[in-house]
Amino acid sequence: MIGMWKHTVGEHLRMCPQGYTCCTSDMEDNLAMLSRREMEDILKDAGRTLHMSLSGQFKAFDSYFMELPELSLQETFPTVWGLLYHQTSHIFSDLYIDLRQYYRGANVNLEEVLNDFWARLLEKLFHLTNQQYVIGEDYLECVSKKIETLRPFGDTPHAMKMLVTRTFVAARSFVQGLLVSGEVVRKLSQVQLNQECMRATMKMTYCPHCRGMASARPCANYCSNVMKGCLANQADLNTEWRHLAETMIQVAERFTGASGVERVILSLPSRISEAMLTMMENIQTINSKLFQACGSLREGGTSSNTGVDESMKRGRVTVEDRLESTSGKIDKLVSDVTSRLREMQSYWVSLPQLLCSDRIATGTGAEDKCWNGISRARYLPEVMGDGLASQINNPEVEIDITKPDMTIRQQIMQLKIMTHRLKNAYNGQDVDFQDTSDDVSGSGSGLCTEEMCSRSPKFVDPITERPVLYPYPPENKEVKASASHSLPCVAVYLLPLLILLLRR
Repeated sequence: MIGMWKHTVGEHLRMCPQGYTCCTSDMEDNLAMLSRREMEDILKDAGRTLHMSLSGQFKAFDSYFMELPELSLQETFPTVWGLLYHQTSHIFSDLYIDLRQYYRGANVNLEEVLNDFWARLLEKLFHLTNQQYVIGEDYLECVSKKIETLRPFGDTPHAMKMLVTRTFVAARSFVQGLLVSGEVVRKLSQVQLNQECMRATMKMTYCPHCRGMASARPCANYCSNVMKGCLANQADLNTEWRHLAETMIQVAERFTGASGVERVILSLPSRISEAMLTMMENIQTINSKLFQACGSLREGGTSSNTGVDESMKRGRVTVEDRLESTSGKIDKLVSDVTSRLREMQSYWVSLPQLLCSDRIATGTGAEDKCWNGISRARYLPEVMGDGLASQINNPEVEIDITKPDMTIRQQIMQLKIMTHRLKNAYNGQDVDFQDTSDDVSGSGSGLCTEEMCSRSPKFVDPITERPVLYPYPPENKEVKASASHSLPCVAVYLLPLLILLLRR
């Protein structure tokens, strides 16, 4: 047994240096698979942390945007309009349902929704203020067609259309951006490392064990080159990832202030109430013009219009009380999300540093006594740049820069599309999400995936918790001297047990 732990000539090795070794060919293959599994687990954990952070932001904003219109509707109209609201409640409910469906990504035309709302409201108010007449459906249809020429609600419909469109387009695009970015992270965290990367990580991580130098840690620049080579395709997301984050920050900043989403949505009852009062205060003039355009009516209905008279006495709606009850919430949400969007901007190019931080040699003399892929000595090659094109001369990972990873290229395109939509939304242009790739969130039936909706809105810094799964023993800050050939190879023979445990 003692004899088998001694070094043998490593001519059979294909990944580790072919000097004296403790490892057989099978052990080398198993350790290579273990190193790849560990690396992929680390990437998944890092991605999961960022994905959960984005999911938490999505959940918080989504919950806020869904409850705000309901707060606006239920806490204002019944109180102010009383019986008249109950007589027209289905019209208001339908408007708010359509607004929520639009926000959720449904194929809803906001201009048509608002035009239909005002037309139906005109018909209903005309009927309620003229209950002494018999009014048929055809007559009401004529009434609704005259809304553009009569302008019974003043300038409110036009002003409200501009505000609602700008607000809901921005809100819908923003939460879609959170969802898309989270899905990109999730998908790319599951991309398998290729064979060349597996060989490079094996050589860096476990070849020291095969040489009897279990405590040897990689040189910092050596680890950087291995990781930059392994994650070259991921680093190419950096430009579009930054563009998306920057555009989302711009859109988010539109949610606060005097024209912010909170004030606009909570002011809808006030604007609609002003429009209704405008019509009822001018009902005689409006009636006269409608009778002239649509024909006279015969009497025979009921004479009661108590609901209208009662509502006229209640006065106008103010939005200030509603703003006080939600004050500060949107500011906190925007502050949190912009902070995290800024933090994640460099995520894809910072992954090599993240993965190397827990494994490289540190302390006095580390550069001269670290593992450089061959022995314990200084690592001489220069550090490569970020991205696929920069790896053409990477000494550690052999990469064909003419063959990019297509899964990653598809996600880069998703980021470009989402950034374009957000820029349109920022400029107040409506955005169609019906062609959203199945890769991301489906075709507009809803923004919230089952996995994301099930999570609580927990805000997580994407780089605070770093998983440590590497088998290196704790070391003092001072780097230990080089291991001699007399050191036992016991540690490397225990590694297959770890492999078996991981497979269970």
